[in-house]
Amino acid sequence: MSPGVSGSGLPGASWCVWIIENGMPGVSECLECLDLDRLELPRASGSPGASPCVLIIEKTGSAMRKQEENFEWDASVVTRAFSTKSIRHDCGRCGIGKILILLMVGGLSYLIITHRSPSQIESRGLLPNSTIWNAKHAKENFGKLGRFVKKPRELPRRLSPDDIKNSSLSLSHNKLYDKSEWMSRKNKVKEAFKHAWSGYSRYALGYDELMPLSQKGVDGLGGLGATIVDSLDTAMIMGLDEVVFEAGSWIEKHLMERINTKGQVNLFETTIRVLGGLLSAYHLGGGGHGNISDSGISVNLRGLKSEVFLGTAKNLANHLLSAFTSSPTSIPFSDVILNTGSAYPAPGGLSSTSEVSTLQLEFNYLSKLSGDPRYGMEAMKVLEHLKTLPKIEGMVPIYISPHSGEFSGENVRLGSRGDSYYEYLIKVWIQEKHNRNHQLKYLYDMFMEAMKGVKQFLVRKSIPKGLVFIGELPYGSKGSFSPKMDHLVCFLPGTLALGATKGVTKKKALELNLMSNEDLENLSLAEDLAKTCFEMYSVTSTGLAPEIAYFNIEDNSEHALGGGSRSSEYANDIIIKPNDRHNLLRPETVESLFVLHRITGDPKYRDWGWKIFQAFEEHTKVESGGYSSLDDVTTIPTHKRDKMETFFLGETLKYLYLLFGDDDILPLDKFVFNTEAHPFPIF
Repeated sequence: MSPGVSGSGLPGASWCVWIIENGMPGVSECLECLDLDRLELPRASGSPGASPCVLIIEKTGSAMRKQEENFEWDASVVTRAFSTKSIRHDCGRCGIGKILILLMVGGLSYLIITHRSPSQIESRGLLPNSTIWNAKHAKENFGKLGRFVKKPRELPRRLSPDDIKNSSLSLSHNKLYDKSEWMSRKNKVKEAFKHAWSGYSRYALGYDELMPLSQKGVDGLGGLGATIVDSLDTAMIMGLDEVVFEAGSWIEKHLMERINTKGQVNLFETTIRVLGGLLSAYHLGGGGHGNISDSGISVNLRGLKSEVFLGTAKNLANHLLSAFTSSPTSIPFSDVILNTGSAYPAPGGLSSTSEVSTLQLEFNYLSKLSGDPRYGMEAMKVLEHLKTLPKIEGMVPIYISPHSGEFSGENVRLGSRGDSYYEYLIKVWIQEKHNRNHQLKYLYDMFMEAMKGVKQFLVRKSIPKGLVFIGELPYGSKGSFSPKMDHLVCFLPGTLALGATKGVTKKKALELNLMSNEDLENLSLAEDLAKTCFEMYSVTSTGLAPEIAYFNIEDNSEHALGGGSRSSEYANDIIIKPNDRHNLLRPETVESLFVLHRITGDPKYRDWGWKIFQAFEEHTKVESGGYSSLDDVTTIPTHKRDKMETFFLGETLKYLYLLFGDDDILPLDKFVFNTEAHPFPIF
């Protein structure tokens, strides 16, 4: 991949790119308002080791500012001209002779001497940075220079704003983004959802999950029909009216009764999947002031009433409140007995830190919709209490006691039992827009402090190729570092990106001066981690990621079987142990690809997502209906586990569909997704 070119300081500028090879300048592309930070320069043929010079000309008022950047990059010269109007520039070879001519023309020598020492000019053969030209003199000097050099080819037409919105520049491929191609791929994801639902509807309707090979259902989440509720808003987003009606009718007829009569359920799983799914369906179905102008989604309920979803959600939440009220501290018990209204701690007495801190989006939104503050108050007591506890540079252990209200142990990780604690710090802050700088500011501060700790203690690079990954501290900050990274950690790139731009695009965030240097650093880390998460897929024979990966590092290099794809550039960086090779159809990587594509606009995230989707189609699809998790992603043919998790329909396929779709569907500055991918409006 060629080096990126930073566009900092040039937001919204119109610009053109010249590619010059063998002295023959030509225009490659001419666009407006491109996100310069994601520009990829193509490799050009030429002498190895040559350094190009990059000419930037920006019109600012009556002056012209010229900058130059150098890269350790093969061959050719790239000239970029930025202007707010159509300004024609002549450009010649970037040889030493032509550079010297350019230095002499128009009194530039004087300006160069005042901005860069002669030794620097001589050693690099380039013009200085930050040279200020008078616009008139610059125009005259370029005209004189035109007698000595060949002029560039005529510029192509300037693209309209509509063209720009529906296109993406990739100089490495030298082609514009084909919207129809991504529409086709989005529809293939919709077909995959229909295939998954058909298997569930035929063999397991009313059960929590489908066993696609056995062609039957199983209740593993309390018997509330979890796949139905988890899938409903995905079907709404995809415009699958028949599925919406089938799922909505089942909820209307059966779910209230099941909530009143079923036994034990897990507070966390029931909240994020069932309560979250009901609240999202209520909003997308038109309740709670939901409308197409905000979400970009039109839902046909075919006579169903969205109020049914809200009423069922309130009934469920009333049962779940016992987990909070039964506990002697602000930390809720983990399990609720629905038909008795009682609650109990998990075996061993401890709760997962991530579970107790991943309830707030749902309960806060229910309070907003119902006007009953009890739900949000009980849930927010948890975060308010966690604020007071000692931490390791903002990071927290993965266990907490509901009896003492204190953390237990020193195990720090961003995988299982730790992950969504960090996710909800920033998402709960984003959800209530008008409280961000008041009651909820402490959540943003906690998130930023935690990310500093992550960068200090958990971020490492693998050897030999230098993948950036997140490790673990099983024994706290004073113990040894483990180069282990769960697939669950791949939520973090998306969460970092949301925290950096507050849900708006990077371009807009820069224009509005919303991003600090720390935000830019976090966004860069997000992109590095997203690449690592994708390589966890590409390193295997199937193209699907394992549940857990280890990384080779300088002081802890392990030798074990890899992923089976010896063609991968990172085959020696990633280790996949025998017990970690299963794949559960998880969504975390495609979630981050979706968020990063929305925020940066970089088409590579779509390309990566498409490769992942193709691998799911090839290796996990069951012909009779549904998809199955796998035992081993490193071998072909694969052995299926006979389980389709609810989150494959509720999250994985939803995020893939949105990744390939338009940005005005559920925009991230108007909606926040809970940890089960159920979108709630920002209020």
